[in-house]
Amino acid sequence: MQRPSPAESNAAHAQALFARQAKAYAGAPYPDADQRRADLKALRQQVRRYQDRLAEAMSSDFGFRAEPESKMLDLLGVVLEINHALSHLGRWMKPRRRRTELLFLSNRLEVQYQPKGVVGVIAPWNFPVYLALGPLAAALAAGNRVMIKASEFTPATNAVMRTMLGEVFSTDQVALIGEELADPNVFTALPFNHLVFTGSPAVGRLVMRAAAENLTPVTLELGGKSPALLMRGYPVAEAARRIAHGKGTNAGQVCIAPDYALVPRESVDAFAAAVAASWRGFYADGADSGDYTSVINERHHARLLGLLDDARAKGAHIIACRQPGGGRKLPLHIVVGCTPDMALMKEEIFGPILPVVAYDALEHAIHAITSGPRPLALYCFGHDEEARREVLRRTHSGGVSINDWGWHAFNHDAPFGGVGNSGMGNYHGEEGFRELSHARTVFKRHRWFPIGLFYPPYGNVVQRLVLRLFLGKGDPAL
Repeated sequence: MQRPSPAESNAAHAQALFARQAKAYAGAPYPDADQRRADLKALRQQVRRYQDRLAEAMSSDFGFRAEPESKMLDLLGVVLEINHALSHLGRWMKPRRRRTELLFLSNRLEVQYQPKGVVGVIAPWNFPVYLALGPLAAALAAGNRVMIKASEFTPATNAVMRTMLGEVFSTDQVALIGEELADPNVFTALPFNHLVFTGSPAVGRLVMRAAAENLTPVTLELGGKSPALLMRGYPVAEAARRIAHGKGTNAGQVCIAPDYALVPRESVDAFAAAVAASWRGFYADGADSGDYTSVINERHHARLLGLLDDARAKGAHIIACRQPGGGRKLPLHIVVGCTPDMALMKEEIFGPILPVVAYDALEHAIHAITSGPRPLALYCFGHDEEARREVLRRTHSGGVSINDWGWHAFNHDAPFGGVGNSGMGNYHGEEGFRELSHARTVFKRHRWFPIGLFYPPYGNVVQRLVLRLFLGKGDPAL
């Protein structure tokens, strides 16, 4: 008998894990609040216990990543999300009374929030812990069982997460699959009750297409070219410092990083100089700084260099903030004189490259934002409240931070999600709980309610009065 290949064995393992979780959910479909709180506390404790090993593993996977950055960006967010859920879970779980229509007055109507079942989570490499365990926390709060597909680019982190989760959860409640699953389509083809994916719009389309085969609802957290708009009258140096921080964090490998800057034409040179100065101030040793993250792998590094080569060949002026560091440490590059035909103006950059686009009137900047796909984030730097309202009214984005970058995503009482090309659905906070719960309407009829008045034969007095009251008279001329 021919033995199954490793790929076939791993696919069978994933399918068996799903079958076990589905069976376990069927046997205990509605964990109570105490059980959910215990699960969340166990997860929080493991994140705290394993924080050093997780930071070390992430640094290994990236080639280098500063321990404080890993702990602040990947681990702190998980703990904050769990803390928020623990504080509000009892209220979230309570059935919500709703008003009946006047026709059904005296009956009872409510919405109950029940777990969906088995939730799949597909996590990317750029925040391998936060974007795996954050959705896990939301799913556990909603009472679900969870399978996580971690990135093949983070094997060291996957190994630590698998160990820490295995100490407190059985695999029929929480299971993690990593780089051993060569074909990710095996995971997306499983008939999950909900699927959460974080990644690129291109892969998001494939995930959604696969999920559609099982009519699996999806939450897609994608990316896009998130603009940073500097409005006239706002201090150029302040905006430059905050945008430089957004591009330096995780070496710009962040789905909500400022992708490009829209700057008044007369301020472009001053802005570019201020961004460069700010970046150099953050990383005194340049790309070799012990606070600066490496590009994840050779393929992504080569892609970023290709974007710069393409822009240079098409006439852009490129400012390298420092010389490249060892390994894949790429310093911030500021690109001035961008044109629409440049690849970096078409693709999400996802790295330490900042195109600077000049504009003359605010109307032109708004048009530049609205003429492309809707981004995951929008950053608006301005003190003119009326102008800010105009920008927010006329643009769409998943979220907004005003006079800074990214911090809207770190507040867990508000939803986080994309719109259009940048995603669909939300997680974080109450919206995350609702997203991963089924809102089930329950109508309870009063014993003596005269529902028979609406039965055939039609045309009785009550029916005629109801139709006249709510519909009025039709137009006999039609």
